Amino acid sequence: MTYKAYNIKSIKKLPQIIKNLPKEEIENIEIAAKIFPFKVSNYVLDLIDWKNYKDDPIFRLVFPQKEMLKEEDFKRLKNAPPDEVDKIIYEIRMKLNPHPAGQKENIPEINGIKLAGSQHKYKETILFFPRQGQTCHAYCSFCFRWPQFTGINELKFAMKEIEALIEYIKAHPTITDILFTGGDPMVMSAKIFKTYIDAIIDAKIPHLQNIRIGSKALAFWPYRFISDSDSQELLDTFKKIVDSGYHLAFMAHFSHYKELETDAVKEAIKNIQKTGAIIRTQSPILNHINASSEVWEKMWKEQVRLGMVPYYMFMPRDTGAKEYFDVPLAKAYKIYKDAISKVSGLARTVRGPSMSAAPGKIAVTGVSEINGKKVFVLNMLQAKNPSLVNIPFFAKYDEKASWIDELKPAFANKFIFE
Repeated sequence: MTYKAYNIKSIKKLPQIIKNLPKEEIENIEIAAKIFPFKVSNYVLDLIDWKNYKDDPIFRLVFPQKEMLKEEDFKRLKNAPPDEVDKIIYEIRMKLNPHPAGQKENIPEINGIKLAGSQHKYKETILFFPRQGQTCHAYCSFCFRWPQFTGINELKFAMKEIEALIEYIKAHPTITDILFTGGDPMVMSAKIFKTYIDAIIDAKIPHLQNIRIGSKALAFWPYRFISDSDSQELLDTFKKIVDSGYHLAFMAHFSHYKELETDAVKEAIKNIQKTGAIIRTQSPILNHINASSEVWEKMWKEQVRLGMVPYYMFMPRDTGAKEYFDVPLAKAYKIYKDAISKVSGLARTVRGPSMSAAPGKIAVTGVSEINGKKVFVLNMLQAKNPSLVNIPFFAKYDEKASWIDELKPAFANKFIFE
């Protein structure tokens, strides 16, 4: 299959949509896509059941919906004079918390130079945003990094040079992991990716142990690892990483079991595994897409069957179309508990539901009753202050809350991270 991508300007060229979507629906998508970036690949289009597109999880995963915007904002956009559209788009985007969880506070610095294409939140792991990886094969409508794709430079993380990053890693011996992220680093050519990897390997950093790649490519374009012109060069680079003594962790984003059903994705998974890389899987829990224990149970079982390691169930971050995708913590925990109780121990590696908040990754690990009071049992899976990791603490039970800042401490005046 040859890769083709469609954006909002080419939406009317999609034959499947024209056949099945009413004119009003297309117009609504076009309006919502003025705020939320839209791109879809021909491969993803084939995953959608166009006869039942309204309820199809992949359709909702990639096509912006009218309901993702507040009604007044949707009307403003729909009725805006042409000379005011850009201004209104900017105003609406700025209201959508484009940098959640204090991302801009995590930009590292060395020798007075800010590494604008990196984030260093946890002492062990540094995130790297290569400039050439600041797009994706298709865009998730829930993505918390949606500002990366809006064209607004002040909202982007990107970094072209790696020398300064290597210097920073050398100066911080606590760093054991580098995570290539984006966008999607797997949109880069194999040649460019290899250039970055060669620089890291040649630097011979003694404390660097793990190289991670955060990618949705297995779900959105598995042919990246099968038949693209440089697929073999990319896989050879994966093998070089492993042969050089690093653990290569491919952090695959799968939002629904439908993304695991094609022959192409199964072949791509095998090709990556042959290099010695370990594939770990993660996704947020999302209303309209995967908010049922049956979906997660089926997805985790299939991931294990295919040799992957279930890793995280995330809560969607408080940005973008969060209200549309929101699942209350109480419901998310019930879904997690119901699903995890029906899989074997091999799938119980998955952690969650977890909130990637400013102080760290905070998981709901239980709902309990203590001294007659119903409470959430919380735990920090990762923290800016590492001494807080794996210490249980409690919040008052709130069946509507979906993020840590909506919860109140139980049995204390403040949370342990405050």
